Amino acid sequence: METKGAGRSLAWLLATWVITRAVLLMFVFQVFLFPGPDVTTDVSVIYRGWYEVLRQGTFPLDDVTWQYPPAAALPVLSPMALPFLSYAHAFFMLAFLADAVVLGLLLYPGRRSGRSLRGAWVWVAGAPLLGPTVYARYDVMVTAVAVAALLAGTRHPRVMGALTAFGALLKVWPVLLLAGAVRRRAWGAAAVTAAGLAALFSVSMPGAFAFLTFQRNRGTEVESLGALVFHVGRHFGWHGQVLLNYGSIEFLGPHVDQVSAAALALTGAAFGWLLLWRLRAIRRAPHTLAEAAFTAVLLFTVTSRVLSPQYLVWLIGLAAVCLSYRASRMGAPALMVVAASFVTVLEFPLGFLHVVMSDRYGVLLLVVRNGLLVAAAVTAARRLWRSTVTPVPPAPLPPEPARRRKTPVSS
Repeated sequence: METKGAGRSLAWLLATWVITRAVLLMFVFQVFLFPGPDVTTDVSVIYRGWYEVLRQGTFPLDDVTWQYPPAAALPVLSPMALPFLSYAHAFFMLAFLADAVVLGLLLYPGRRSGRSLRGAWVWVAGAPLLGPTVYARYDVMVTAVAVAALLAGTRHPRVMGALTAFGALLKVWPVLLLAGAVRRRAWGAAAVTAAGLAALFSVSMPGAFAFLTFQRNRGTEVESLGALVFHVGRHFGWHGQVLLNYGSIEFLGPHVDQVSAAALALTGAAFGWLLLWRLRAIRRAPHTLAEAAFTAVLLFTVTSRVLSPQYLVWLIGLAAVCLSYRASRMGAPALMVVAASFVTVLEFPLGFLHVVMSDRYGVLLLVVRNGLLVAAAVTAARRLWRSTVTPVPPAPLPPEPARRRKTPVSS
C-alpha cells in the first residue's frame, strides 16, 4: 500500500514537472509572450555577443558587462553542441536539460532510507515561479553543478570538492558550499581543481581574470536590499539616477557609495558568523552540509549589493537539497524562498517598470520579496545554530523505584 502511494506521488511529481517545463519552453521560444520586458534578450543579444568573442579564443576584454569567472565561458559556448538550432534556442534547450539533471539528482536519493521527495517537489514547484528567467540565464546550469556537489558530499568528499571548485569558476557563489565541509579531502580536491582549471584558462585564453577589475565602479542594483534606502528616499527628495550600469539597472548618486559599503560590511559580518558557527559546531548530521550551504548562500545573497531574479534559482536548488533529507529543519526557510520566488516574478519582469520608477507598488514588491529572503536567512541561521551548536539538554533520569519498607517481625 505504501509503495503504491509513493508511486502515485512520483507520478504526480513527474507530471507537474513536464507540464510546467513545457510552459517555460513555450515562453522562451516565444510561442506565447510573457508579460513585461523580454527576458530572453540576455541570451540572444548579450550571451550571443560574448559567444562570438569567446570562440575566437579570448575573453571579452573590452566589455565591462563580462563579470564572470573564466569557466563561465563554457555555458556561453555550450550552444555549439546543438549546431542545428539557433544560438538562443540551443541555449534554452541546454538550460532545460540542466533543469532535468537537477530533478534526476534529487530523485535518485529520494527513494533511500532517510530521504524524501519533498526536495524534488520544492524544485519542481519553485523554479517555474520565476517564469522564463529560469531558462534565460545560465544560473540553472550552475545550480545543477551545486546540487550534484552537495548530494555527493556525504559519501564522496573529493567529488564534492572538485564539483564545488568547478562551480565556483562558473559563478563564484558555489564556493560557499564548503561552509559546512569538515573533511580535508573535500577542501584539498577543491583547491587542486580550482588551481588546475584557473591555470588552464589563464594559459589558453587571454583575460581569464579581467572580470575582477570590471566591478569597481558599480552602484547599488535596484532590486537589492540596500536599494530600498533609495527607493524610499526618492519620495523624500533624494536626487540620484537610475541607469543601466555594468549590465544591470543601478542607483547612482549621493550616498550610494555609503550604502554599498554598508552592504559589504554586512557581508563581512555574515562571513564572521559562519566562521564562528564552524568553530562552535559540535554536532553534525548528513544533512548539515546542505543546510550550512543553504544558510551561507542566503546570508550572502541578502547582503549583496546585487540581488538579481536569477539568484533565486540557486536558493531554490539548495533548499531542495536540504528538504531531500527527512530530518532537515529547513522547511520554513525553504517555503519563504519559494514564496519570494513568486513575488520576484511579480517584480521582474511583470512589474519592473514600477520598480525602476520607485512607485508604491514597486517598493511594496521589493519590501515583501526582500523581507521574505531576510526572514529566510535569519530563520535558517537560527535553526542551523540550534541543531549543531546549542547543547542538547540531558534526558531526565527515570525515577528510582520506591524502596519497600521492611515489616517488623513480631517476636
